[in-house]
Amino acid sequence: MSLDLLRVIVDFGLLILIWIVQTIIYPSFTYYSKERLIEWHKRYTPAIAKIVGPLMIVQLGIAVYQVINNAATFSIAYLLLVLSIWALTFFIFVPLHGSISKEGFRESIPKTLVTKNWTRTLLWTLIFIISLLQIVL
Repeated sequence: MSLDLLRVIVDFGLLILIWIVQTIIYPSFTYYSKERLIEWHKRYTPAIAKIVGPLMIVQLGIAVYQVINNAATFSIAYLLLVLSIWALTFFIFVPLHGSISKEGFRESIPKTLVTKNWTRTLLWTLIFIISLLQIVL
């Protein structure tokens, strides 16, 4: 399997996952009581991390590898998009998820997750599109 094909497969996996999170999982958080959401979230977070974490690490590894081996415009743009998602994830979403499981829980957090997650949803959609176009064209 070529690295480009692996990249598209990983990108597609993250694309499907982010759209499920954006349209089903995060909106469902608004239907839980505070206590039930905190209880569910303690199970959800490690479970989803086992899926998202490896995919994100492989995506980043491919992006870095491609820049090191061929610093073309596509490779650099791809890496910058991937790094943007990492920054958003660790500086915005990890703290938001952390606040669900802690005393600082606010009723607005589930809606904030949905609103702010549109950025990651659009970025992963863009990543998949340009990744697919790069091997098709």
